[in-house]
Amino acid sequence: MSAYENINNTLTDRFVRYTAIDTQSDPSSESFPSTEKQKNLGRLLVEELLEMGINDAHLDEYGYVYASIPSTSDKKVPVICFCSHMDTSPDCSGEHVKAIIHKNYQGEDIRLPDDQTQIIRLKDHPDLKNQIGNDLITASGLTLLGADNKAGVAEIMEAAKFLMNHPELKHGGIKILFTPDEEIGHGVDHVDIKKLGADFAYTIDGESLGTIENETFSADGVKLIIKGISAHPGFAKNKMESAIKIASEIISQLPKDTLSPESTSDLAGFIHPVAINGGVEQTDIEFIIRDFDTEKLKEHEQLLEEIAKQVLKNYPNSTYEFHVEEQYRNMKMILDQYPNLTQLAIEAVERAGLKAKLQRIRGGTDGSRLSFMGLPCPNIFAGEHAFHSKQEWVSVQDMEKAVETIINLALIWEEILIDY
Repeated sequence: MSAYENINNTLTDRFVRYTAIDTQSDPSSESFPSTEKQKNLGRLLVEELLEMGINDAHLDEYGYVYASIPSTSDKKVPVICFCSHMDTSPDCSGEHVKAIIHKNYQGEDIRLPDDQTQIIRLKDHPDLKNQIGNDLITASGLTLLGADNKAGVAEIMEAAKFLMNHPELKHGGIKILFTPDEEIGHGVDHVDIKKLGADFAYTIDGESLGTIENETFSADGVKLIIKGISAHPGFAKNKMESAIKIASEIISQLPKDTLSPESTSDLAGFIHPVAINGGVEQTDIEFIIRDFDTEKLKEHEQLLEEIAKQVLKNYPNSTYEFHVEEQYRNMKMILDQYPNLTQLAIEAVERAGLKAKLQRIRGGTDGSRLSFMGLPCPNIFAGEHAFHSKQEWVSVQDMEKAVETIINLALIWEEILIDY
């Protein structure tokens, strides 16, 4: 077990400091990063890393933060990277975040002061039952908190400071990577894997205490373009074929009891319309297609296209285009080739005095794509809960355990040499 302690609340203060910086990403932007303000946090992180003595810390043109903690071992140890993302979700405002610390939580409902309708209730947040006596951090009710993923950022930074202050602890080379735009699916678009120079990685971007995730959805995006027939509405009889109405019919024909996010859980995938834009002449619908079984993505897409074809039979002069874009793939396909990568994470969690829980993510992380870019990368808990919402919260004590787990991982890789 590491000797890490949150002395003088340095972890808490660090996290609150990061949440005050607006880093919301923008899915409609064509720049990278999608918002320049993400670099504001990146610049602060570089400054703090340099102050720790990590001399190569820098922010590149794309908004990535790279840094290296030198090896303290005489052994040839694999280089391990710890990664978190700096951006917050476009789903909820991240501007003027006011973090509030609720000391010694005792199971009561938490009414957020700046919006009295925002109430964090035990019945709605089951993991709160495990937080009795802990200190919880929330926002004030007007914004998200940003624990997704600034909790992970703060935890990596705190672990880095601990390792730099304790050179007597033996570990191999450690790489740090902070990414922009993860929330909009572009977190690793411009990562320089060669420059990073790591053999394996762990994202610190998970939820409940002790969880490790080595499986994600496989994901595609579909853009369905409906091209209708426009006419003056006063003279449209037997002429107009409204693309808006055609699109509405297609969406209404989607399965409701299956293959939708509202009706699925566990291993079940879905077809999910996420945006619709256009007019009478042309309407575009954007879908996300998800499943743990990559082969089933094609089945879901064929079903969606068949629904579109059937609806369009009633509109003989209208046409459609169907475009599929690969987004990411289930990282389990890669991680199964490196079982010890996950096993050492389990050992690190258990050394922190926790019960490790291996589970899958009904979503994706930067680790999904990094794994297929040659950097196998499971996901470890950061303690974040109710992400993308005004009721987001995190426990200080869970964050402390995440820091301890990161430190344990660094030390375990030096102790246990594995031939890959």
